Amino acid sequence: MSKNSVKTLDLSLRENPQALKTWIKTQALALGFNDCVIAKPDTKDQLEHFKRYLDQGYHADMHYLTENLDKRADPTLLVPNTQSIICVRLNYLQDKPQPRYIPDTPDIGIIARYARGRDYHKVMRGRLKQLAQCIEAKIGPFSSRPFSDSAPIFEKTLAENAGMGWTGKHTLLINRQSGSFFVLGELFCSLQLPFDAPATRHCGSCSACIDICPTQAIVEPYMLDARKCIAYLTIEYKGSIPLALRPMIGNRIFGCDDCQLICPWNRYAKVTTLEDFHTRHQLDQTHLMDFWQWDESTFLAKTEGSAIRRTGFQSFKRNVAIALGNAPFSAAICSALQQQNTEHNDLVLEHRNWALQQQINKNVQS
Repeated sequence: MSKNSVKTLDLSLRENPQALKTWIKTQALALGFNDCVIAKPDTKDQLEHFKRYLDQGYHADMHYLTENLDKRADPTLLVPNTQSIICVRLNYLQDKPQPRYIPDTPDIGIIARYARGRDYHKVMRGRLKQLAQCIEAKIGPFSSRPFSDSAPIFEKTLAENAGMGWTGKHTLLINRQSGSFFVLGELFCSLQLPFDAPATRHCGSCSACIDICPTQAIVEPYMLDARKCIAYLTIEYKGSIPLALRPMIGNRIFGCDDCQLICPWNRYAKVTTLEDFHTRHQLDQTHLMDFWQWDESTFLAKTEGSAIRRTGFQSFKRNVAIALGNAPFSAAICSALQQQNTEHNDLVLEHRNWALQQQINKNVQS
C-alpha cells in the first residue's frame, strides 16, 4: 500500500466520527484498558451536590477541593479546545476477593488493594499517552492531555454520564460487569467524537456499604464525610488521628476496602491483566510488627514507584502504631513499642504511647 493511500485512509477515518470512535475504543482495549467511553465535556450537573458536600465540611482539610469549581463544572476551561473526553478504566485486583467478606487478620497490616502494586497514576497516564500517540499516528495531529486523579475534574461524573457505570452509595463508580475495583483516567482531546449515553443506577435499596463502614463515614447515600473516612485519615491526613476513631481503624494502615468488599456487585469484579498492579514486597501479607521495624530507608525502598509514598514515612508509622494498639495483646508488641527510635517524630510518638497503653489495658482486662 502506498503512502498516499494510507494518508487517504487516515483522513477518511478522521472525517467519520462514529468510525473513529469505534476505532479508538478498539485501540484502547488493545493497550490494556478494560473499558473506554466518550464523554461530553460538561459536568455542571454535579456542581450542586459537590457544593453541598463542601458546605457540610466533608472535605476535611483538603482545601484544594474548594478551588477551580468553574473548571470542575466546565472541563473546557481546564483544557481549552476540548471537544470530547475519552474516559478509560483499569482493573487493579490481583486476586479476586471472597464475595461480601471482610478478612479478619488483626496481625497483618492492611493496605488498600489499589496501592499494593505500582502507582496507578503512573500506569494510567503512561497508557493514555500511548493511546494519544496511537491516534495521532493514525489520523494526524490533534491536541490532547491525559489525567488520572490529578486535576480539578469530576472524573466519576464524566464516566457515569458516558455509561461506564454509576456512582454507588459509597461514592465509587460501579460497573455491572466488573464491580468497582478499578481506577479511572481521562484523555481530554480536540476530536469531535459522538458521546456515549449515560448509565443508570442499580444500588436499589441495598445499604451494605453504609452499614459496614467501620467509622460510619458514609453519612448518607452518595455522601462521604472524609473526616471519618479511614482512607482519608491514613493517606491524606497528616495530623493526630482523633482518639474516638483510632479503635475503629483496626489494622488498616493505608486506605480501606471494606465498602467495596461488601458490595454485592463486586462478585463480578475482574482481576487485572497488568503486571504493574501485582503486589510488591508481599504488601498483602506483612505483619504489623515487621512494618513497625521499617526505618525510613526501608520505607522508601519498599514503596518506590508506589502510591504509598503519598502518605510519607511519619504518617505511615503513625498508622502502624494505631494498628498495633488495636491488635490482640502481645508482650512482643509491648516490647517493640517501648523501644526508642530517633527517627520517630512527635506525631508517631504520640500514637505509639497510645498504642502501648491500649496493649497494657488489654493485658490487665484479660
